[in-house]
Amino acid sequence: MAASPDLFDRLQQLATEQRNPHSAAIDTASVEEILHIINTEDHRVPIAVRREIPHIAAAVRRIVDAFAQGGRLLYVGAGTSGRLGVVDASECPPTFGTDPALVQGIIAGGRSAVFQSQEGAEDEPAGGAQALDNHDISAADVVCGIASSGRTPFVVGALDHARALGADTLLVTTVPRASLDVTVDVAICPVVGPEVIMGSTRMKSGTAQKLVLNMLTTAAMIRRGKVYQNMMVDLQRTSEKLVQRAVRTVVMVTGADRATAEATLDACDGHVKTALVMLLAGVDADAARARLARADGFVRHALQDEA
Repeated sequence: MAASPDLFDRLQQLATEQRNPHSAAIDTASVEEILHIINTEDHRVPIAVRREIPHIAAAVRRIVDAFAQGGRLLYVGAGTSGRLGVVDASECPPTFGTDPALVQGIIAGGRSAVFQSQEGAEDEPAGGAQALDNHDISAADVVCGIASSGRTPFVVGALDHARALGADTLLVTTVPRASLDVTVDVAICPVVGPEVIMGSTRMKSGTAQKLVLNMLTTAAMIRRGKVYQNMMVDLQRTSEKLVQRAVRTVVMVTGADRATAEATLDACDGHVKTALVMLLAGVDADAARARLARADGFVRHALQDEA
């Protein structure tokens, strides 16, 4: 299928579709040289992300506000970008003990597109809008588009629909902010430069997007009390590894021995936050739960509660 002349011209202008002069002879390089070229280009990614921290912070504040009001974070993307959203969303429940509905990933082509490429699914703006409706989008939600090019029709359609409904909108892209045609509340634009292999945005662009998504959800969850010190205290004990991580967290934070930590966790249905407050404040499970409820789930505040 031939690209339309208009699309051909737009692709020629996209930052993500340019040739990288540093990898022009990569097809003649040794394995070690190929890897050095890739690694050198990858070093540009965290620098580009750091430059966007003011915009990432603005996005986090909107997400935190939405969560506080009962809203959700919905990622929308296609291809690699969509898969990254699905991955980040799927990691929130085991890491932070959240309801799976709180952070969701929507990918063009649906669930099967996570495992097998369905490139044509990204070309319909109406598909993005419909996908949001299928998830009962409301003005309380935040919709975060993920699109390396900043112009994926499925993503643009979703963002336009979300704005029309009054939802906050974010866009994570790797093209310069000045080149964007879509209107969003916050654009996050780490410009990583041309890919080592022209147009292969699963590489630097995908890495940049993953770093940004990590920051969005991690910072938002910290601001919602899901972390104490630098430890996961709302994790779900859904595997043996997580069971033992819960015990280790209680041991490391409180100084209790393993047997005490295990017994305390058993007494509060395995809830790490409750166990921490029980041991650090010297109260029983019911009192610890009451303190946490008054503290909106923040362990530090619960420990200061003398009521």
